[in-house]
Amino acid sequence: MTQITRAAGDPPYLRIVGEFRRRITAGELAPGDRLPSTRRIAEEWGVALATATKALTTLRLEGLVEALPRIGTVVAGPAGRERQRERQQDRERPRAQRESPEQELSLDRIVRTAVGIADAEGLTALSMRGVAARLGVAPMSTYRYVPSKEELVLHMADAAFGEESYPADAPEDWRSRVELGARTMWRLYRKHPWLAQLGSLSRPLLVPRLLVHGEWILAALDGHGLTPTRLFDIHVLIYSHVQGLAVHLEREAHAEAATGQSEEQWMDSRAPDLRALSGSGRFPTFTKVVGGFEDGYDLDLDALFELGLRALLDGLTPVIDPGAARP
Repeated sequence: MTQITRAAGDPPYLRIVGEFRRRITAGELAPGDRLPSTRRIAEEWGVALATATKALTTLRLEGLVEALPRIGTVVAGPAGRERQRERQQDRERPRAQRESPEQELSLDRIVRTAVGIADAEGLTALSMRGVAARLGVAPMSTYRYVPSKEELVLHMADAAFGEESYPADAPEDWRSRVELGARTMWRLYRKHPWLAQLGSLSRPLLVPRLLVHGEWILAALDGHGLTPTRLFDIHVLIYSHVQGLAVHLEREAHAEAATGQSEEQWMDSRAPDLRALSGSGRFPTFTKVVGGFEDGYDLDLDALFELGLRALLDGLTPVIDPGAARP
């Protein structure tokens, strides 16, 4: 377990903050270097996850580190240090000259802050208390604008889905319109992986700005003689292709944070298991395919998305536009 040379009376989170501050100041950690996950810090220093989270939050508030989406917490560069200097100057100003954070509070600011947390640390790291701490307000202040975390997540989803829109001059053919809609959704899930964890096909997420994307796909499929049921089934299939792949973006980020291993490192650690399965003789096709990878297999979700979308639309063409399927 790491030994920290700080005053024994300091709270545990301050001892962790002090050690990372020392490493950053001494140049042992350079801008862009990644800090351990909260789980790894908790294990290394023998503290609770909440204590590790508080330590990283304190470092962020000081401007020493910053949270990057799908990467984690890294040492901040000059821009982060400048933010720290500005915050220090603000703290040193007379109280009467400072604006209260709670006076500046709004639903939009709360939602944007919550989205930033979910983007960087995943939806499991989101809490009303954590949002309040990031905003520098009392824990109960946010409840004046949004009554619960569940309600906040709906606002977050609506805001995130609203970041992309569609052109007024839509492509004339249905396939181009569907492709544009699917790729737009994929970009949103790529940017905000936690979105794919919300709702299910049987219990869909009903927020207005998500329906904008559904309206685009439905309008592209309309007018081809499909029954309402068949039309909506096709819409669900297209949506499930996008969401089904996007689910793995957040799962991989969560697994990396929990284990401290990248996808490549995890696969390397399972090499003996893979060799045992391949050498068992029970799975000859699997063994042949895996053995044919010259440089290993790189799971490229973007490429899989495009391959699946093309195959899906090729298969649906005779249903949507029978005339186009004839020689």
